[in-house]
Amino acid sequence: MAVKTPFSDDDFRSILSQYNLGDYGHSEPLPQGTVQTNYRIHTTQGTFVFRHYENRSEGSVLFESDLLTFLAEHHYPCPAQVKNSRGTCVGLYRRKPYVIFEFVAGRHIESPRRHHWRQLIQKAAELQNLTQDFRSPHAVHRWHYTPDLCRELARTQAARINSVDSRAKYAWLRRELAGLDLPPSLPTGICHGDFHLSNVLFRDDEFVALLDFDDANITYLPFDLVGLVEYWAWPARAARLDLTRARDVVQEYENHRPLSAIERRHLYDVYKFSILLDCVWYFERGAVEASREKRKIEALADLGRQRFYAALFHA
Repeated sequence: MAVKTPFSDDDFRSILSQYNLGDYGHSEPLPQGTVQTNYRIHTTQGTFVFRHYENRSEGSVLFESDLLTFLAEHHYPCPAQVKNSRGTCVGLYRRKPYVIFEFVAGRHIESPRRHHWRQLIQKAAELQNLTQDFRSPHAVHRWHYTPDLCRELARTQAARINSVDSRAKYAWLRRELAGLDLPPSLPTGICHGDFHLSNVLFRDDEFVALLDFDDANITYLPFDLVGLVEYWAWPARAARLDLTRARDVVQEYENHRPLSAIERRHLYDVYKFSILLDCVWYFERGAVEASREKRKIEALADLGRQRFYAALFHA
């Protein structure tokens, strides 16, 4: 159960007094999500989702709120936020920000078929197309995925754990980051950051909503693409990337947002960068020599930049 902060009926009555959502009925915690606290709330006017941000600043949540407002205005399929009596979407309770969303009916598909994946890839490409002109004054409050951020987060983790393994993992990650070729001219923009199937709703086999923009940020535009390649073409127990499946993902993505020449040339580096970020998120998961991330980096290194490029774009 993904509840870090419990909320009582009286808590919700107090919160809902600031909204025009009818009388509070009941609520239940939602199991989805591993970081933030989520409840489904039932009122006399309908069903809503309450999200209490456990580890985000108000500015970071305001960035997310600005992005969701922009997407809703452009009819992108994601949950709509509910405004309070002051006309704002982000509230504070117990000194932490929260947002109430309209409930979207649908289901998560655990074993997606090819047509599910095509829709998901299409929506990732459309997100990057749509948000090219998005701007938020709160962008400075949200982490943006860069090698510098990755290095600093790893350094902090290593210092906190303060073990031989943590220092060795940090040293390895620094070396791998230094070997990436991510030029300043590589296009950046809004990426969702977590196109996991648990964040996608389907109804009657049709994509109805992308959920959980908690990791959305400004980073290299192909970042979501390599995440989709990872989910579809590199299963957890596989020793290497399935290049045929990876090429299928890239081709489907390019049907909706063709990659520029520089994005194609450096997709290999963006992919490695995404794996190194995973190493930060799972920094405590074993020694570096036994880590899943090190095995993947080595597998990509064995494949090589030229073969990776040829397999995805010239096969």
